[in-house]
Amino acid sequence: MSHVETETAGQPECWRRAAEVAADRAAALPATGERVAVVGCGTSYYMAQAYASLREDSGQGESDAFAASEFPLGRSYDRVVALTRSGTTTEVLDLLTRLRGTTRTVAVTADPRTAVMTAADEVVVLDFADERSVVQTRFATTALTLFRAHLGLHTEDVVRDAEAALADPLPEGLLECSQFSFLGQGWTVGLANEAALKMKEASLSWTESYPAMEYRHGPISIATAGTATWMFGPAPEGLAEQVRATGARWVESGLDPLAELVRVQRLAVARAAARGLDPDLPRHLTRSVVLDGAAAG
Repeated sequence: MSHVETETAGQPECWRRAAEVAADRAAALPATGERVAVVGCGTSYYMAQAYASLREDSGQGESDAFAASEFPLGRSYDRVVALTRSGTTTEVLDLLTRLRGTTRTVAVTADPRTAVMTAADEVVVLDFADERSVVQTRFATTALTLFRAHLGLHTEDVVRDAEAALADPLPEGLLECSQFSFLGQGWTVGLANEAALKMKEASLSWTESYPAMEYRHGPISIATAGTATWMFGPAPEGLAEQVRATGARWVESGLDPLAELVRVQRLAVARAAARGLDPDLPRHLTRSVVLDGAAAG
């Protein structure tokens, strides 16, 4: 069994522990009314998108998400939240250094032995969700669970949905699909983006992701027999019927959207196996992007 399979399977227990950490470390996380920016790279950026949307939609305060390299230094925030599994990602560390003394920062990481521990004003460590695989699964979803619990949006039902996502068979025919479009609305746009990335990383699949209402504005032209369109959360009215009319496979479920991401993680691993790929070691990728001075500039 690959590391990513083991780590994917461990998510329900990690989510339970994350909810406990959210209660214990509530003071380290953004308070109601604060203007917050959430940053990350790759998978962490997409989790940042989901958290920012959830936080603002729940009335907690203005919340934006940025790739760490694209953070607008001219804007004013009460707090910047940085996601970094490794604690060594160059763009995140550089941003935290720039913000020191001017903006309160908190980092969420899996590794307490890295530079992020002193780069941020406060750190929340989810070391129980750390991973050996290059491909992120449980750290990303555990970090988002931490935030959902802090917002009062996490329940045991979400964990049970994750257990179902691990136990139930995947929809038939997905291994053979030639292309996948992942769709979301609101906070699940970030999940759709992450789903597309996971399939690319682990199985070299052709994937795209869009806000669901944007899918009709051009991307649906890709849909045809042998492709799949996968919805996170409730679909806009009539969209499922329009996709099915193209001959494409429509995929959705009644699971919590974060649990639905677990199903995509499983599919990515299954497609990797079918192609003879190692999902733990995707080509051209490393666990953390650490740049030298020239590359970082």
